[in-house]
Amino acid sequence: MPITYDEVRAFALALPLVADGTSYGYPCLKANGKFLTRLKEDGDSLVLPGVPFDEREMLIEAAPEVFYFTDHYRNYPMVLARLSAVEAGTVKRPIERHWRACVPKKVARAHDEGP
Repeated sequence: MPITYDEVRAFALALPLVADGTSYGYPCLKANGKFLTRLKEDGDSLVLPGVPFDEREMLIEAAPEVFYFTDHYRNYPMVLARLSAVEAGTVKRPIERHWRACVPKKVARAHDEGP
């Protein structure tokens, strides 16, 4: 079942140190002040940073209806995902992985350990 940006936002905001922000004049989510994700201008594509080039190629090859990139992202470890075609877990995993790269390790550990 596809995921909406509002669902992505709710998931991300439940992670410590995540807040709303802007990127290129559009709403985005930031973790510890660093870019986490944003919805593209088309209203359907989500920017997923922190995806290594080899993984990006694998994702695009396995599911071209879901994953793609444009020339703008060619030299960056990012992939775009069509929200109308992707399942929630497929988007949440790379967001959480990138969140872990953006926040202090002690914050990630505390999150893993729970309340």
